[in-house]
Amino acid sequence: MLVRGPSMVPALRDEDIVLVRWGARPRAGQVVLVRWASRPDQLSVKRASHEVDGGWHVVGDNPYASTDSGQLGPAEVLGVVKARLWPRPGFRL
Repeated sequence: MLVRGPSMVPALRDEDIVLVRWGARPRAGQVVLVRWASRPDQLSVKRASHEVDGGWHVVGDNPYASTDSGQLGPAEVLGVVKARLWPRPGFRL
């Protein structure tokens, strides 16, 4: 999965490639791949904060450049990001 935008800086940067474990059950604090009901065609990488009715409250690591649950409400978690593959492989999240 290709990361787009600065919302997860410093953990992830624009154009990083990450490995996602699809269908994995998230825990608070993990980096996750999500989708919002109001934006069904858009996938986003965010940090899981806590479970809420209807999904997960997720946030970006960069509060100045992130659209997240604060604006869009609960997100559906599709998978858990396990590692960055490019450009600095081996970094575990």
